[in-house]
Amino acid sequence: MKPTNSASDLKERLTAEEFAVTQNAATEPAFTGKYDAFYEPGIYVDVVSGQPLFSSTDKYDAGCGWPSFTQPIDAANVKENTDHSFGMIRREVRSTDAQSHLGHVFTDGPAEAGGLRYCINSAALKFIPADQLEAQGYHDFQQLFPDKK
Repeated sequence: MKPTNSASDLKERLTAEEFAVTQNAATEPAFTGKYDAFYEPGIYVDVVSGQPLFSSTDKYDAGCGWPSFTQPIDAANVKENTDHSFGMIRREVRSTDAQSHLGHVFTDGPAEAGGLRYCINSAALKFIPADQLEAQGYHDFQQLFPDKK
């Protein structure tokens, strides 16, 4: 059964930080997220809906204090909005299924990988290890990790 996304349900299912980030566009403090310096093979899914968002194959250390990716696992799974908060103009990144706030995308990423840096809050993500993709229903992404079957 697919979980509901009512505010009361989400407050029960998510930590306070996960709720604040995904539902209220909060930002976790730099260098505090569990996936900032984490480099195991696998995929990162929306903590709210389980929608596949990013792959460890596109993750890199940008030194910014948040997990950084050069691209989403599928561009159709994220959408961008203009964010005018805090006196800045930035490109907010949200998941398409649950509309979860994920973070922001910047144009200072590695040029050889397209130049984008998806700067994403760990609190918006759940990691699925490559060797557990099939067991957790993400078998379509096993092809990204041929040595982990």
